[in-house]
Amino acid sequence: MGGLLALSKGIDAVSKIVGLVGEYLVLLCALISAFNAMSRYLFNASSNGWLEIQWYLFAYVVLLGASYTLRNNGHVRVDLIYGNVSPTKRLIIDIFGLIVFLLPVTAYLTWACWPFFYSSFIDGEMSLNAGGLIRWPVKILLVLGFGLLFLQGISELIKRIGALSGHIQVDTTYEKPLQ
Repeated sequence: MGGLLALSKGIDAVSKIVGLVGEYLVLLCALISAFNAMSRYLFNASSNGWLEIQWYLFAYVVLLGASYTLRNNGHVRVDLIYGNVSPTKRLIIDIFGLIVFLLPVTAYLTWACWPFFYSSFIDGEMSLNAGGLIRWPVKILLVLGFGLLFLQGISELIKRIGALSGHIQVDTTYEKPLQ
């Protein structure tokens, strides 16, 4: 179990770094948006490239930030049962959800997105907009995002199994959203 927990810590570290980069990219996206708006209204000059780079940065934040969110237990749950059961049962529910839903779906989506990226890369696909950007960098984010989410799912599975076997403690606290 020690080797698996070390693997889990490594995956968690990668997700943390990717998530922290994403936090700064939100700021960068806001600055680019402000710059683009000012240049358009003050100087009557704009570029589709600036709009597309915002889209690319947002794609990074969402697609690669999903693993960071999972790592920090910040994802959305359907709380029909989870909030009302013991921590041990929460671990079992998490393991079930990871094995039956998250891991198969993210593995499939990683595999399915590869040809989408690869053909764009090989063809040198460009945006059809004037001043637009190359498309493959944003398409690789699909592969990387789903792949990293799959790996983070493996990490979470290892941690849940480690917690059930008494090797580590996992916080399964869940706060219901305020409505």
